Amino acid sequence: MKKASTILSHLVNQPQFRSLKPQRCYRKFLSLLTPKWQKAIAFVYVKNDTLHVVLSHPGFKMELNYNKDLLKSVLTQLASIDPDCQMLKASKVNIFTDKYRRLQQEKRAPDTIPYYHEFAKSEFEIETDDPELRAKFEAIKENIRCNR
Repeated sequence: MKKASTILSHLVNQPQFRSLKPQRCYRKFLSLLTPKWQKAIAFVYVKNDTLHVVLSHPGFKMELNYNKDLLKSVLTQLASIDPDCQMLKASKVNIFTDKYRRLQQEKRAPDTIPYYHEFAKSEFEIETDDPELRAKFEAIKENIRCNR
């Protein structure tokens, strides 16, 4: 009986699944980065001798722009160490944000609005002689009663 790893390696080497091999290398490349950068990077791919790094949030763009050389060196070291990842070679690095992912997150934001129950009590004394302030405090009492 064949092992699962044998079956998977056979499938990966099939021509119709040739795109799976680079994906494994991309995951390995991301695992070599620091956890902060792993969260910042949505996905990576190499096309036309350029490493494209897609960010999940635009706040990380400036920091990763300063460290393009580090990303290239990690990629070349991975290609030199792992024989399966030798096709990963890039002379340039392109960093940009994923507009589609950002739009999805903006759409989900209204669903997470927390709703709280009223903890205040409307049983307090109004110790003022000013009729305007007394009316405002009465309105606050009524608002508290409605929210409970």
